[in-house]
Amino acid sequence: MVIAMTLLVLGGLTAATAPRVLARGSWPDREPVLALWVWQCVVAAVLLCCVLAMALSGAAAWHGVRGQVFAPAPSHVVDAYALQPDGQRWAAAVAVLLACGGAWTAVMLTREVRRARAERRRRRAELLTRSPRLPWEAADASDRLIVLEDDRPDAWLLDGPASRLVITTGALRRLNRRQLDAVLAHEQGHVRARHHWLLHCSGALANGFPRVPVFAAFRHQVHRLVELAADDVASRRFGRLTTALALVGLNEDRGAFARGPHHAHVPQRVHRLLTPAQRLPVSRRLRLTAAATLVPAVPLLIAFAPGLTALGG
Repeated sequence: MVIAMTLLVLGGLTAATAPRVLARGSWPDREPVLALWVWQCVVAAVLLCCVLAMALSGAAAWHGVRGQVFAPAPSHVVDAYALQPDGQRWAAAVAVLLACGGAWTAVMLTREVRRARAERRRRRAELLTRSPRLPWEAADASDRLIVLEDDRPDAWLLDGPASRLVITTGALRRLNRRQLDAVLAHEQGHVRARHHWLLHCSGALANGFPRVPVFAAFRHQVHRLVELAADDVASRRFGRLTTALALVGLNEDRGAFARGPHHAHVPQRVHRLLTPAQRLPVSRRLRLTAAATLVPAVPLLIAFAPGLTALGG
């Protein structure tokens, strides 16, 4: 139980302190892809702490679970974890609580995915109503671009097995060719990086555990960083000025550019594109990547240390 409690303390400290530590630096705006990787590693470390603590608590509480967890291990490895029978009630309570948390996470992720699919079906039906197919058009999803009659300039990606870009006639009138290409490159950046899965996972964790700081911060940062990463994809192909003008053209009718969660960061994104900061040196990027990759290894090391020590001895 000592190892399990250590993992729970480590997970709690990481969940409480990681958002404040990551918020101190300005480098995530300069390296959004790297920042997304760091956040994923931190969240994975917290989840690993919970999963490993659940396994060890279950092994301490029930002999059947212990036989499954330590099935291939020799007896002196099991003895190294000091799974004493006098703490079975506490161990069982912790294991059940963590198992319920895992089940709730799965429920929330399923709910998030189903909600996204329902929203996608609704938007597809709305598109068919507003832009019906003509009798001679094939009824398939092979067309990657849908032009929608609307005076308000807008463009968005309809994700799914066959992702399609929806753009309004207002956007076609307002944006020039290169700006339209930048919008398309931005949305294709989302598709290639599978950003919708990051949004689903972060939303499920934040909605399932709203009082856990790291999950709430993870959702907020994912919404922001995926847009910055897609902006960088577009700006590398068509230039920062073109991408910024496309953003302004699509959003200048929205007042302060702050309508809805997807538009809340538009002013900061435009400013970032027009006044670009220098990227981090390659050596520092490699160090940050390696350090972030090692974060999930810490709970694994704590969990396996007694067994490895026993085997080494």
